[in-house]
Amino acid sequence: MSLQRVLAKRLARRKLRVRGKIKGTTERPRLTVSRTNKHIYAQIIDDVKGITLASASDIDKEIKGTLGADANMSGKAALVGKALAERAAKANVEAVVFDRNGLLYHGRIKSLADAAREAGLKF
Repeated sequence: MSLQRVLAKRLARRKLRVRGKIKGTTERPRLTVSRTNKHIYAQIIDDVKGITLASASDIDKEIKGTLGADANMSGKAALVGKALAERAAKANVEAVVFDRNGLLYHGRIKSLADAAREAGLKF
């Protein structure tokens, strides 16, 4: 079995383990983060109603316009976190449950979470 398959299976197991414990409610929706090698995406989901309340990614026009040519990945993630917190405030969301989606809490994931906290979102 190739290394990529092994790592993908491990991530899938971690993701299921985390999602088994975390549920988003109407009062505290779930903030989920996913990333690829180039981009990062985040959304706030109400699991009871099954709807997305707010979302942001580094490919959004507003965020992409503020990025410089030399922006690093953590900087992009911080901008996404700040934009998500602003959009959550417009959707009347003050507190969320953080779903790291099986990913380790460091680097881009941590930058996004810290920026969202600084912008007023409560975890």
